[in-house]
Amino acid sequence: MDLQRIILIGGLLFTVMLIWNAWQEDYVRPQQEQVATTDRGETDTPSVPADGAPAGDVPTGEVPETSAADTPLSQTQTGLGAGERITVTTDVFRAEINAVGGDLRRVELLEYPVSVDQPENPITLLNDRPGDLFVAQTGLLPAGTDGSPAPSHHARFEAAQSEYRLSDGEDQLRVDLTWQEDGILVTKTYTFRRGDYLVDVGYTIENASGEPWNGHMYRQLQRTPPQDGGQFFIYTYTGGVIYSPEERYEKIDFDEMAETPLNRTFQGGWAAMIQHYFLSAWVPSQDQKYSYYTKGIGSERILGMVGPQTQVAPGASETLTSGLYVGPKIQERLEEIATGLELTVDYGILTFISKPLHWVLSLFHSIFGNWGVAIILLTVLIKLVFYKLSEKSYTSMAHMRKVQPRLMAIKEKYGDDREKLNQAMMKLYKEEKINPLGGCLPILVQIPVFIALYWALLESVELRQAPFMLWIQDLSVADPYFVLPVLMGATMLIQHRLNPTPMDPIQARVMMLLPIVFTVFFAFFPAGLVLYWVVNNGLSILQQWYITRFVVKA
Repeated sequence: MDLQRIILIGGLLFTVMLIWNAWQEDYVRPQQEQVATTDRGETDTPSVPADGAPAGDVPTGEVPETSAADTPLSQTQTGLGAGERITVTTDVFRAEINAVGGDLRRVELLEYPVSVDQPENPITLLNDRPGDLFVAQTGLLPAGTDGSPAPSHHARFEAAQSEYRLSDGEDQLRVDLTWQEDGILVTKTYTFRRGDYLVDVGYTIENASGEPWNGHMYRQLQRTPPQDGGQFFIYTYTGGVIYSPEERYEKIDFDEMAETPLNRTFQGGWAAMIQHYFLSAWVPSQDQKYSYYTKGIGSERILGMVGPQTQVAPGASETLTSGLYVGPKIQERLEEIATGLELTVDYGILTFISKPLHWVLSLFHSIFGNWGVAIILLTVLIKLVFYKLSEKSYTSMAHMRKVQPRLMAIKEKYGDDREKLNQAMMKLYKEEKINPLGGCLPILVQIPVFIALYWALLESVELRQAPFMLWIQDLSVADPYFVLPVLMGATMLIQHRLNPTPMDPIQARVMMLLPIVFTVFFAFFPAGLVLYWVVNNGLSILQQWYITRFVVKA
């Protein structure tokens, strides 16, 4: 019995340790620091980032140091002003494009408020506030020493109007920016679609000069690393990710971008900067090779890619395109966009369990329309799947409880003689056909499922600000009144009462303290996860009571 208790306690503590370690290693920034929460009416002067464009010809992924010619102009030199911002509004975006560079400098996600209490204030995913920079950039580079005119993300573009809006009845909105030099006309086009967070970004190069045009298109994300700190247990990984056919999903943190710059060439793939619930990703055509790179320029970090060389003959034109996803981590949509992009919903090593759990959870939600109800039904389903294992565990515990008086008598008889005590206990177990490990092994089998469900609930953007009932209006944050954690502690205490009392007094005190410890610990967990635990404990109590009352006595 002592061994069984030790294994059970160890299993629970091991689960907590796994969760804690994963949080500490992968999740380094609080949710409230991941997104700008400033109102749209702020008047902070936008910063002009340090140059992130790779200089010169980069066909093999080598990214030379920025040359003097690539040094960005100051705001005064470029004449950057509010009038050079192009505003784009769709049903899901409110975005700003800078005429200098044609960069996407600000994106608000209209369907995702900052908090339940601020429904009119959307999250700002891309932003160019000083100290909080996160922008998406593209540009063209001349190939080698050819010297073909090519607009980088510092070139000045012209636009026909300063405001674009997706009208009712329209499915897409096109924004054209133009640049011209020495007979080369470049049109940079953004294409926004209704209900979609994927934006097409392209360059059409028209060569009216007498010489061939040779160049590359580059795409990059530039961001100021966030500062650590914030609320306890509201941490999330914020950093870079690339996907390649060989290495597949690979995280690149901000320090690594500067200290060990990436220079790698492979076909297809994508590059992203991710955070809790949201991401921005460049997804190029998958049938060409790209040189992926990272840089540290001052306090800013850059992750990007350079495309293959393109030649445009005199009198001809060519179009280069890429996809830019700026939005929530909706798994089904990410799977449609690019191979492996859904892995940004990071379930860890138990992805093969978490993904089916998320699918079932989504199925229940599609039927009942409430994520809290979906969690309860998923808990019931998991309990049914593991019913037989749980039955063996509770039956073993019930038999242990029946022989508890005889075990206490054996302990009193042999006292501190551990060898004879253990021999007598094993003899009793054999006579009564009791497996001392029978109560804990079935429970240990279920621990990976709990961990997988934990990540499924934590990583699902669908649960963000999802209401349940009464006081629980956001299942992704802690219960504001700690009702669920207290209920969870109460159910753990009831379970403790239903189990046989440990013979070791120290062990008995530890088991009494566990409900209190877990109540405090889970007070900081998302309400959706605690709801699962409360329902699971409640079902376990009913099952254990039924088995003890009817099955064992029969």
